[in-house]
Amino acid sequence: MQETALKILKSGQNVFLTGSAGTGKTHILNEFVLYLKARKILPTIVAPTGIAASHLNGQTIHSYFSLGIRDSIDEAFISSLLEKKYLQTRFKKLKILIIDEISMVSPNVFSAIDQILRAFKQNDEPFAGIQVILSGDFFQLPPISKNIEGKRFAWQSPSWKNLDLQTCYLEKKFRQDDNQLIFVLDEIRSGQVSQKSHDILNSRYQKDLDIDFTPTKLYTHNMDVDRINNDELRSINNETQVYTYRSEGAKTNIEKLFKSALVKEELSLKKDAVVMFIKNNPEKYYINGTTGVVIDFSKDEEKLPIVKLSNGYIIKVEYEDWMIENDKGKVQARISQIPLKLAWAITIHKSQGMTLDAAQIDLSKTFEVGQGYVALSRIKNIEGLKLMGFNDNALSVDSLILSIDPRIKQASKKAEQKILAYEDKQLDALFLSYIQRLGGICDLKEIEKEKVLLNSKPKIEEKVANHIKTKNLISTSDSLESLAKNAGFSVSTIMNHLILIKKEEANFDISKYMPKLSTINLVNDAINDIKERKTQEDFSEDGKIRLKAIFMKLEERISYDNIKMAMI
Repeated sequence: MQETALKILKSGQNVFLTGSAGTGKTHILNEFVLYLKARKILPTIVAPTGIAASHLNGQTIHSYFSLGIRDSIDEAFISSLLEKKYLQTRFKKLKILIIDEISMVSPNVFSAIDQILRAFKQNDEPFAGIQVILSGDFFQLPPISKNIEGKRFAWQSPSWKNLDLQTCYLEKKFRQDDNQLIFVLDEIRSGQVSQKSHDILNSRYQKDLDIDFTPTKLYTHNMDVDRINNDELRSINNETQVYTYRSEGAKTNIEKLFKSALVKEELSLKKDAVVMFIKNNPEKYYINGTTGVVIDFSKDEEKLPIVKLSNGYIIKVEYEDWMIENDKGKVQARISQIPLKLAWAITIHKSQGMTLDAAQIDLSKTFEVGQGYVALSRIKNIEGLKLMGFNDNALSVDSLILSIDPRIKQASKKAEQKILAYEDKQLDALFLSYIQRLGGICDLKEIEKEKVLLNSKPKIEEKVANHIKTKNLISTSDSLESLAKNAGFSVSTIMNHLILIKKEEANFDISKYMPKLSTINLVNDAINDIKERKTQEDFSEDGKIRLKAIFMKLEERISYDNIKMAMI
């Protein structure tokens, strides 16, 4: 059960947290992260892909461990990493490591993490002696690459065995609320799919869904995803904006970047296009996998897309860089492009970890074990499935995983018996001593204060750009002063927000804050005179007219605020 798994996590042991899709692995990890944060301990969370990392507000493994696009490392590479001060600082702070979606981590990458931590922490224990929590389900999608010996899974790395993991195999399903779907998924996991499961799935073949929204379309191949997304884009009767990549560096390195990232050489967008971000930029509240809709384009020369994210946040999307650096940190190749792709349809690979209310799924070209299982386990109920087709491979799982699954369950029973043998007082003492070892707070009053603070902090999904906050208050604020008061900013800051709002939406009405027409005309005349006069001190270094020049030209009769508003 989940509470038993949480006790094992709190005890400070290394843990392998597993279970079928929808059993709440992410929920348990979130509970454990909150428990640690309330005691002022910050765990590090990583995952093999950006979308997987987004479920726990984590980072990708390759980014956090500075692996670039490598899948394996050597001593020379570790030596080059050890020279980087920011990595020294990063790994010094690392106390607990959580790796999510472990099924997608190759044995080479898993071993690389172990080697890097031992080197930086100068500790030859497995993973330098820190607590390691591995979460995932090996019935789901495996890593793309194999190592030299043909081994595919993280558990085949010697580093896995060295960790002496306590296994927690969660059993109760929370995502699915439908016995028919649970029956099908359980049969796929058993490796023996009966006619009953086939009948259930056949009943959903080309079945129209009783929903009032467009279902997510899941496909096995990028080619089908691209075709559907392009068809959807063509069907929108709006102007197309095209963004072409810019690059520098050797051609072979640029080709490597295009292979390793989802970045497009040419990206076509229209207003109302459904999009997904393909880059991490937490400061702008998007990460790899964030979805949204293009609602407009900026009015400047670049005509950058303005996207409303699925959490309601609105941003102007600017060019991002993808780079390859050598061991000394020198850039060998760079691509600049808008970090978006069309997202009416996505690959099953990209859907792992998602929960969908409804989905249109095509399994007719299944080529990888686990694809059908991952796709079908995204939905909550069989009524949310429109099946477009499936082949003989669609319901298959890896035979190696089938053979070791009973052993994993057996290890879980053993870990459960071990933790349940403790009395409550013994467990509390065990938890407390681990927090003390990590340097966390143990005073109950302090912990309660931290919990209150954590609960009061807005989550990333709730954050909104300051100028959008201002924009949302304009309809209920009659003057600049009241707008500033309602938004909690100075009048000067509010004016800067209005400039941003007008840049993003030129026709947005802010006329109620405008000075009189006679004032606007006077400011306009002063600007024209200053432009004609061309006195150097009247202009800033970037060629813009200084406000002071206009203020002096108008003999100090019009306030700076009114000049600014007239210029807006």
